[in-house]
Amino acid sequence: MARIALHTLGCKLNFAETATLARQLVAAGHTITDWEAPADVYVLNTCTVTHQAERKAHKLLRQVHRRAPHARIVVTGCYAQLRPEALAREAGVALVAKNTHKPHLAEAIDALLNERPFALDQKQQALDSRQFWLSSSGEGRTRAFLKVQDGCDYKCSFCTIPQARGPSRSAPPEVVLQEALRLAEQGFKEIVLTGINLGDYGKPHGTSFLHLLQTLEVQVPSSVRRFRLSSIEPNLLSDAILDFVAEHPRWAPHFHIPLQSGSDKLLGRMRRRYRRRLYEERIQAIRRRFPLAGIGVDVIVGFPGETEEDFEETRRFLVDLPVSYLHVFPYSERPGTLAASFPDQVPWEVRLLRSEVLRELSHRKRHVFAQACRGHVLHALMETDDEGLTENYLRVQVPTGRAGEIIPIQLTGESDGDIFKATALSEETFSYAREPSLL
Repeated sequence: MARIALHTLGCKLNFAETATLARQLVAAGHTITDWEAPADVYVLNTCTVTHQAERKAHKLLRQVHRRAPHARIVVTGCYAQLRPEALAREAGVALVAKNTHKPHLAEAIDALLNERPFALDQKQQALDSRQFWLSSSGEGRTRAFLKVQDGCDYKCSFCTIPQARGPSRSAPPEVVLQEALRLAEQGFKEIVLTGINLGDYGKPHGTSFLHLLQTLEVQVPSSVRRFRLSSIEPNLLSDAILDFVAEHPRWAPHFHIPLQSGSDKLLGRMRRRYRRRLYEERIQAIRRRFPLAGIGVDVIVGFPGETEEDFEETRRFLVDLPVSYLHVFPYSERPGTLAASFPDQVPWEVRLLRSEVLRELSHRKRHVFAQACRGHVLHALMETDDEGLTENYLRVQVPTGRAGEIIPIQLTGESDGDIFKATALSEETFSYAREPSLL
């Protein structure tokens, strides 16, 4: 049997799919090894959200071919879906498998190793895909990422995800539950629900995201101490979902909500499905229920036509918004998108400068948020003996020697960058119910 190394670029869905592929390869008798180690096959799962991600894919492919010229290289992922020919030209690449091929990739790799014919339909487009591939990944047996939804029916002018991932589709609730129970049996303390457009969960089964949350809450044993939502669109974050999270202590008071711009003019050009007023109302709805919730924001700077006034409008909006941190992205032209053809493209150096301004704002907001949490009991899932993550998404440093456990902590007020120092509290302080201050 073969030694196979895997490497992932991009989102949590890609990581979940890589981990699922690894389990399938192990079940077929192969050995998984590190990317830097000698291997018979190297599998790269790519991203296409930015041109930097594409450049990194090419760099990794060239590095691995120089290091292991006789190894076979397999490339998959979103970049492979959209531009397979660009990847096939790289030396050493034996197979380019699109996202639509991922459910059959383990078989294709096995056939490649054994020199058996195995045809992948290279004409299949993601937009035609109706298949859902259930996937999950785990981090050190503490936190697991469970993919419950894939694809997107939105048509944002800057985004290639619908072409790379296909239409919105979901796993049936009973299938998600079965995988969540498997993760519980493996000892994971936290399960993070992930998707391309998570709040759109339910297609084509006629169910809803709220129904899925209710099913997991009732059916998954208490050994899973925490559930967390990944990114969710503001127009899909309903009061009913917020009320459910508020009423059930296992669901983390942490919400990551894409904004992209604080300018209504730019939100319109981006073809987003909301405007500033709705976004601000959703943030206030969270804060009314969870004064100490962690709230993250995605922002794109330097979108075509973004003037200094537009950027300043976004900056002021974010300064006043009671959020905890920002994920800032300089706009990256994506071939085939509407925005790539827009006039008034912003110079790259201006995009970078604006990115730095908002990243500095994010750093300040994270520290202001941490200061607001001082004096309150938080609960950290310890990923190592001395580092963990709280329910409201603060990374904390607290020497405990108790990796894999959830422990009560309090922040000390000191920090190392964006990692906050804390002290562990006695077990008598621990409560399975959320502290009232976090409700």
